[in-house]
Amino acid sequence: MGSVRTEHIKRVARELVRRFPDKFSNDFEHNKRIVQTLIRGSTPKVRNKIAGYITNVFSRLQPSSSQVKNTESG
Repeated sequence: MGSVRTEHIKRVARELVRRFPDKFSNDFEHNKRIVQTLIRGSTPKVRNKIAGYITNVFSRLQPSSSQVKNTESG
């Protein structure tokens, strides 16, 4: 089962990605540090949820290495 995220977390994450699309990647630790610098005063739990959602979105947008290998060999 996946985790359920509140609409507030999703809204903030979408806004950050819309405003700063080149700052994020599919690396959670990198996204966590970026969210910390962009959002002051948030708790570590909220910061991690936002960074996790952004990481999830970026992971779905980028093809995995197994999909890339399949397209190259086929």
